[in-house]
Amino acid sequence: MSTVNLIVNGKPVSADIQPRTHLADFLRETQNLTGTHIGCEHGVCGACTLLVDGVPTRSCITFAVACQQAEVTTIEGLDDDEIARELRAAFSAEHGLQCGYCTPGMIVSARDVVLRLDAPSEHDIRVAMSGNLCRCTGYVGITRAIQRVIEARRARGIAAVPNGNRTSLGPSGSGHAVPVAATATARAAVPAATNKPAAAKEAAAAASAAPRKDANWKPQTNFTQSFTVSHPADVVWDFFGNIPEVASCLPGASLAGDPVDGHVEGQIKVKVGPISAEFQGVADVARDEATRTGTIDGAGKDKRSNSATRGLIGYAVKPGDNPDQTRVDVNIGFTLTGMLAQFSRSGLVEDVAGRLIGAFVQNLEAKLSHQASGGSGAAPVVTELDAGSLVFSVIISRFKMLWAKITGRA
Repeated sequence: MSTVNLIVNGKPVSADIQPRTHLADFLRETQNLTGTHIGCEHGVCGACTLLVDGVPTRSCITFAVACQQAEVTTIEGLDDDEIARELRAAFSAEHGLQCGYCTPGMIVSARDVVLRLDAPSEHDIRVAMSGNLCRCTGYVGITRAIQRVIEARRARGIAAVPNGNRTSLGPSGSGHAVPVAATATARAAVPAATNKPAAAKEAAAAASAAPRKDANWKPQTNFTQSFTVSHPADVVWDFFGNIPEVASCLPGASLAGDPVDGHVEGQIKVKVGPISAEFQGVADVARDEATRTGTIDGAGKDKRSNSATRGLIGYAVKPGDNPDQTRVDVNIGFTLTGMLAQFSRSGLVEDVAGRLIGAFVQNLEAKLSHQASGGSGAAPVVTELDAGSLVFSVIISRFKMLWAKITGRA
């Protein structure tokens, strides 16, 4: 594994990836930037074109590690870009898109043409855009859209930028390469203890597991769940303050050590049919005694399937209908990328989460009852669940519901 550090759409990102991982796969699978489309995967069609240090680049044939420390701008990062905004309007007005699959790469390449060429002819534009293929439009609308934007900008006195601000030679992103001599000097300055394989492995694992704090992060999926526990609210709230005990109630979860100031590291094992994933991650836990509410903000990654998840869980502990009951309201928001993202449909995940929460409540009840009775030893709990069997049971139950509606049975 290699650690790659990039500036993507103005924000620093870091991840441990295989050295052979292409930039397009890195962006789509670890950053959820799916606006970068993959077509031919040979650098021919141009659908995957994006900007690396301001230069249009075929991300399907560019290794992510080759762009170390570079600034990468995807189509999502051009939302507020002036030229891209004008091009989007012109593409729409000139009917320069149909299915839209090639459009992100077209916009990136067209932006470069608008930026560099002062007064290009139709032939000049066609030559400049020849690296981006479209199977729908015939290119007439695309060419007119680019001409329209160039003429409008030149009429407003906005001149072309010679060479498009290119200041260095070599492949895109190569301007950040570190000389061999400098690298050797830096290694020599590192204390001997940090050169040990075990220490390096632990440092890399910690870096890859750390959640990326992003105030603008929004989950792909949100849903709420509620459950009732047959114990007083004071007892349940106190129990929720014991992070190791709470983790032991969640099937497949375990902690790597004791929590420190609400920060905890651990793992959770999930089995989905033939896929067995082990998410290594970290979480920050916060509690408000006054309102009896709390949050869990965490992130994790499974190296085997290259799946990653980021989630925010909020919960509120309230008195139940009876004095010896407690109601817990849970709000879950998450983003799942990689191989396991195929299971992230909100309805399916909500049903599966309901069953997982049912197992959590069962374990919670067992532990609280065990403590209340003063029993010795460990309380019997469900330690593992196969999410694959849960998914199958969800599908069967939905099929039964659909069949009942078709046949008119209650």
